[in-house]
Amino acid sequence: MTQTVLILGASGSAGHHAKQAFQTAGWTVRTFNRKTDTLPDAALGCDVILNAWNPANYHNWAGILPKITQSVIHAAQVSGALVVLPGNVYNFGVEPGPWSHETPQTACTRKGKVRKDIEAMYAAAGIRTIVLRAGDFVSSDGPANVIGKLILKDFHKGRITTLGDPDAPRAHAYLPDWARAVVALMDHADALPDFADISFPGHTFSTNDLKLELERTHGPLQLTQFPWWSMSLAAPFWELAREFREMRYLYDHPHQLDGSLFQRLLPDFQMSDFSTVARAELRTGQGQSLQLQTA
Repeated sequence: MTQTVLILGASGSAGHHAKQAFQTAGWTVRTFNRKTDTLPDAALGCDVILNAWNPANYHNWAGILPKITQSVIHAAQVSGALVVLPGNVYNFGVEPGPWSHETPQTACTRKGKVRKDIEAMYAAAGIRTIVLRAGDFVSSDGPANVIGKLILKDFHKGRITTLGDPDAPRAHAYLPDWARAVVALMDHADALPDFADISFPGHTFSTNDLKLELERTHGPLQLTQFPWWSMSLAAPFWELAREFREMRYLYDHPHQLDGSLFQRLLPDFQMSDFSTVARAELRTGQGQSLQLQTA
């Protein structure tokens, strides 16, 4: 192994943190420029292709993601590289949890069905693939995500916003941890099946859990409801409003990821503590406009 990784989407949340983690571990990191590079050539000599390409704001997933997947599969076939895919929880719909590789994938949204279909494309292609599945991304730097851009947007005004049931526990992934886990899994890649679906346990918490943690260090916060009605009004002429509204169910449906397989593979892996996760999100996203990096 040359310890060379090609990262697709290095400017996005997952790609940004994966680049940092691989560099810290001493890997040679290549990034991809869609204007000047060709994917099969860029992948030659690489051990790993980390595919973090994802159209922001849910733009035309049904049209774009299958084409990206086909290109990555071809590059992996030419180069012999292992593909790592940041998976999400959309595949499971409203199945009871905890969710794992054994949970039926009964996606209840268009985007969930697209994600389910592209994972099936990797499995059918016979290339070595690891899906490291995660909940909502929580960043420490780089592009902010739902928590920073919506839930904590008005934190400086003493408010925290809930997008659904504030007591519903939900799966989250602190991206520095997730990226370290990707690198750690490379030592076990040869022992995994050709298509490995691994749930990253991350952190499971509700909006009220986050509120209580932030109040511990910053004082009382007011809980406000996200105005979903504004998404309905904007939906006819704003793509993000239409697409984001479809994901509303995830903010009411309690869910978490089953980390049993992950823990068997990486029994000594240590997650960052919850206070670190909460503090990190405060450093990103406050006051930003609604433009989402999505898994």
